[in-house]
Amino acid sequence: MGAYIIKRILLMIPTFFAISLIVFIVLNFAPGNPGAEILGAGDGGQSAQLAGQNQESYRLFKEQFNLDKPILVNTRFALGASTIRTALGKILAPGEEVLPKDKIEAQEDVIDWGHYSIPGLVELLQTDPDKSVRALAAQSLAMNAQRGLLKQYGGKLTDEERQLNREISQENERVRTWVYGKDATAAEEAEVQRQWAGWFEENKDRWTWSFGEKTSIFLFDTRFAKYWGNLVRLDFGISHVDKQPVISKVISKLKYSITLSFTSVILIYLLSVPLGIWSAANQNSPADRVLTVVLFMLYSLPSFFVGVFLLNLLTRGTPWQALPTTGFASLDTSHMTGLEYIKDVLWHVFLPIICLSYAGLAVLSRYARTGLLDVIRSDYIRTARAKGLPEWVVIIKHAARNGMIPILTLLATLLPTIIGGSVVIEKIFGIPGMGLYVFESIGVRDYNAVMAVLLLSSVLTLIGMLLSDLAYALVDPRITFD
Repeated sequence: MGAYIIKRILLMIPTFFAISLIVFIVLNFAPGNPGAEILGAGDGGQSAQLAGQNQESYRLFKEQFNLDKPILVNTRFALGASTIRTALGKILAPGEEVLPKDKIEAQEDVIDWGHYSIPGLVELLQTDPDKSVRALAAQSLAMNAQRGLLKQYGGKLTDEERQLNREISQENERVRTWVYGKDATAAEEAEVQRQWAGWFEENKDRWTWSFGEKTSIFLFDTRFAKYWGNLVRLDFGISHVDKQPVISKVISKLKYSITLSFTSVILIYLLSVPLGIWSAANQNSPADRVLTVVLFMLYSLPSFFVGVFLLNLLTRGTPWQALPTTGFASLDTSHMTGLEYIKDVLWHVFLPIICLSYAGLAVLSRYARTGLLDVIRSDYIRTARAKGLPEWVVIIKHAARNGMIPILTLLATLLPTIIGGSVVIEKIFGIPGMGLYVFESIGVRDYNAVMAVLLLSSVLTLIGMLLSDLAYALVDPRITFD
């Protein structure tokens, strides 16, 4: 069994990688961009200075979260002046010639190209016949030529790193001023062109890449590679919204989701297995038929309907006000003892647990019934009865263990609910768990938060599948992993 477990754990690594790749692609190709409101802030009569500040803020935001990089592969080392010229032309084109979405996309492209666009922009600044294009090329150079500071968003710096940061800051301050407008004189334009030509000549080694460097850029200077580089260090990144580490926020939400989901999973198994066994032992009896109808009715009821119905029935005084309306606990729990706090939490989560449990109870009890019915018809069960064993011994000792294999299979799908929680139930009952956290993160396109929760759920699914397979050997001695 040890060799089997090791083999399965090793297989989890490529499986997890494939899951992370699929989820990452889906999230990053979804409509909308995180932080795009920064670029559009102040639209409608905003000054050129404010527009420039918005662009710079947006560039820094995207750089901080690697959103300026390609998703899977990076070929920007081959970026040419003609491609950049097309994007600048769209930005400068009148509104009736270019759709607004195309103009915005061109603006974002120029920002995202970053330092890869420097050679092409310098060429356009020196040679393009259109003065407006040359002016925009200078403005884009002033933004894209700025270098990022070392450990800009946290971390301790050495003396050498501090000195390098000072030099980078001085260079950024200098190149930021090398711009001119469409109304600049020929002398002003020539001076800016001279400054950029001299700066590029001094630093052109930055854009001279060997084949190995191009290969490294192609594979590793991407969003996915940067994300996995952090992931192998168990760093899930920081939130796009509040700049806090995602993993700390996930941990802070776990107590809510674990309390709800773990309790509901335990409750489901404790009730569904006995119900399934009893229903199978009394097949086609009037009680079995009534139970089957009731369970199918429970399964057909949507959780949002049951949640709202119970809220109005038992918490808002129509007709009773027996339970708290929302929340995980009372507002002030500082005066409570440990036992009082547990009772208060249970009082608050009673209805959410009911709403999380009833559908799973209906499904698992039917699976338990079906699995046991298949076993009851087996030859060895008829043999056990022929020996004169009591019916309860035949059912519990001989049939139930083998009939539970379908139930164990479903364990793999129930474990992730401990992390994922329930979006609908947590929203209805105002419980700040993982489900509500994911829902809100999707709304603000907080990719790192969504990725963290989905990947943790994927890990639990893989672990649940392994536990399910191992549990087979416990209930059925015929199953071995040798």
